[in-house]
Amino acid sequence: MSVADLAGKTAIVTGATAGIGRATAVALCARGVRVHLACRSEEKTRPALDELRRAHGDGAAAFLPLDLADLASVRTAAQRFLDGGEPLHLLINNAGVAGIRGLTKDGFELTFGTNHLGHFLFTLLLLDRLKASAPGRIVHVSSKSHGLARGIPFHRLRRRTGPLLMFDYGVSKLANNLFSAELARRLQGSGVTSYAVHPGVVMSEIWRPMPSWMRPLWFRLRGMVTNEQGARTSLYCATSPQVEGHSGRYYADEREVTPSRASQDAALARRLWEWSEQACGLPTSAP
Repeated sequence: MSVADLAGKTAIVTGATAGIGRATAVALCARGVRVHLACRSEEKTRPALDELRRAHGDGAAAFLPLDLADLASVRTAAQRFLDGGEPLHLLINNAGVAGIRGLTKDGFELTFGTNHLGHFLFTLLLLDRLKASAPGRIVHVSSKSHGLARGIPFHRLRRRTGPLLMFDYGVSKLANNLFSAELARRLQGSGVTSYAVHPGVVMSEIWRPMPSWMRPLWFRLRGMVTNEQGARTSLYCATSPQVEGHSGRYYADEREVTPSRASQDAALARRLWEWSEQACGLPTSAP
């Protein structure tokens, strides 16, 4: 899918209120894509929505209410989009949380439930529309922090976030990689491809739980990049013809890189898929 092919296409970007999600939505709209901003709060999304409509017209962007930590909200959001009758060419699973303890509304560890399980259900509910609109692409915003997890601790996924916040974040990002790879395998021949990306360590709203006085020092120490820089690899995988035949792979800095060994575990990816189907109350699909 080249840049020239983007005019008139439709995309959904989760977590587009701010950060790299907003930067991704801005870049896609600039290329002629109609973008649905799938976010929790219409009030917080309004500035981004107004910006896109002023720049590109009222039809350039729409708000889609979505709370990934509530599976009922995920189902409602997907059905609302489907009821609109629009095609879907790009799904950017960008939203995420980090550094927050708790449980989702359905009783799953908050980081895993938001970063993986909500996106898993949302993607599967939209999959038939993506196939019908093919060619299409799905981009999962992961992180190099997936390397902190050597596996998926299934026995802990219904417990509150533990004291090691970055470990739980790493588990959720490993799940993003595994989901992307297994999804790619199941989508072979459909015209829809799947990619996982590391955006860089981005100065985004995901760090908002960190005390404000600590953020400038943390950003300098980690060599963080801007939101626009962080969106580049998502946009590359969403639009570049160079990745068309590379579904299921992992990218950083607009190039393919090798993820962790656990990310390449096909048996673990299938187990996570089956566990996620059960957790979301979905019928078991063919392997």
